[in-house]
Amino acid sequence: MRLFGLGKRKVQHDLGQQAQILAQVRQGFGAHVQGRFPDQAAAVGPYLQGDDGLVVAATILREFADTANDALAAQCADIYRRSGHRLIVDRRNYRTLWKEAGHALQWPLFALPGGLHPYIHVQAATTVIGRNAHRFVDVTDSYAALTHVFETLDLLVCGWEFGRVRVDADSAMLAERLVQTATDIRNAMPQEPPLPKPVRELMRRNNTVDVYLPTGQRIVGQFNPGKTMREKLLA
Repeated sequence: MRLFGLGKRKVQHDLGQQAQILAQVRQGFGAHVQGRFPDQAAAVGPYLQGDDGLVVAATILREFADTANDALAAQCADIYRRSGHRLIVDRRNYRTLWKEAGHALQWPLFALPGGLHPYIHVQAATTVIGRNAHRFVDVTDSYAALTHVFETLDLLVCGWEFGRVRVDADSAMLAERLVQTATDIRNAMPQEPPLPKPVRELMRRNNTVDVYLPTGQRIVGQFNPGKTMREKLLA
């Protein structure tokens, strides 16, 4: 969702150190590593401390959002080649695409190139950014990062509604964290940018979804995306 103007980077960082941190968390954590997703996300957090860590966290969000968009664009191009049905990928509002495509699309967030996992790397990055939002706004492009947070939130909820993705505790935890981090970034900005269209649409709804245990069919709670967004983003 390229809705916001670009900010200006205010601090020069150690690019070599950032590359090393990103390589460490990419290779050391992910679906290829044994361990619960929340435990891995917690273990990634210490790598993202300090100004360079915050920049790496922003890089994780950008790369994840970019590769997710590329994956969907590739699917849409394949659908067009096979059927002649042209689907438009608009990063500002993925809901329009998913509503039109229905089950023709596959939710791509678990198998993106580069190995970044939503419940590990994105969870860790958004947690660190949210907890250090005021410093984050000073050291990196917070407008772009906020855009990527909202893009990921949009894709996550679209997966629940249209992509046949089961809402488990890890997925609900990420959704709640994305909303909270978006709130923290906006509150730390000198001027809060407007909320994107998919968020405004969801805030007008009051749908509750069941949340399942990550392994098994037991329901462990419920989650209301619209209510959560209203309580956080409009506070």
